[in-house]
Amino acid sequence: MDLRLTGRTALVTAATGGLGLEMARALAAEGASVHINGRTDTSVQAAIDLIRAEDPHADVRGVVGDCGTREGCAHVIGQLPDVDILINNLGVYESQSILESTDEDWLRLFEINILSGIRVTRHYLPGMLERDRGRVLFIASEAAVMPSLELPHYSATKTMELSISRSFAETTKDTRVTVNSLLPGSSRTDGVAALVQELYPDDGYEQAEQRFMAQNRPTSLLGRLIDPDEIAQIVTFLVSDASSAFNGAALRADGGIVRTVF
Repeated sequence: MDLRLTGRTALVTAATGGLGLEMARALAAEGASVHINGRTDTSVQAAIDLIRAEDPHADVRGVVGDCGTREGCAHVIGQLPDVDILINNLGVYESQSILESTDEDWLRLFEINILSGIRVTRHYLPGMLERDRGRVLFIASEAAVMPSLELPHYSATKTMELSISRSFAETTKDTRVTVNSLLPGSSRTDGVAALVQELYPDDGYEQAEQRFMAQNRPTSLLGRLIDPDEIAQIVTFLVSDASSAFNGAALRADGGIVRTVF
């Protein structure tokens, strides 16, 4: 399917690794002009070099700035005033008991996971509405609807993202602009793969992943971690013209971890 992304300008926040990097790679492969956001020149350039090594014709550029802060968001916006596609991928998690978490812990995750997406969407969405074309996608998590006991404040911010996404979508009525959120399940990023191997050091990776899923994600219908490229392909579709019927939606790509039809 030709997703007709050639000539579209895309910004992916926190795109120097993990799911963000895979999204940037997939968008570039579809012809989009992709701006990779990260906190340092080194990490951003490394991501650009990686994608260009695979596809020398890929239109990938860097936008350095920490979108987890007010100043960082302003810096990114100053470098890139307008986009056609915005993917709010920035998010951090910390393992901690809800009984031990402090006000500062909650405020830090709120600043990074919530205000980052609000700040950049608040800037870019009006331009999309004026041009009557654009896509905004919030990357949430299955934890938004199935809160993790180990990640209470992360889970809460991901639930809030669904509401924020829908609120922004309400402003797009009768336009060709859409705002949606995606709820990926546990994915085989480098960091997660390393964690799995660390948990089961005596097993080969494939067996270690099977044990991890059986013990930590027993409701998964896939029975495996999701490949980051699988999420990236869904993202690429959702920010294309082919996805025009999706707006204000929270879409699950969790591998069946969440045991509910709604």
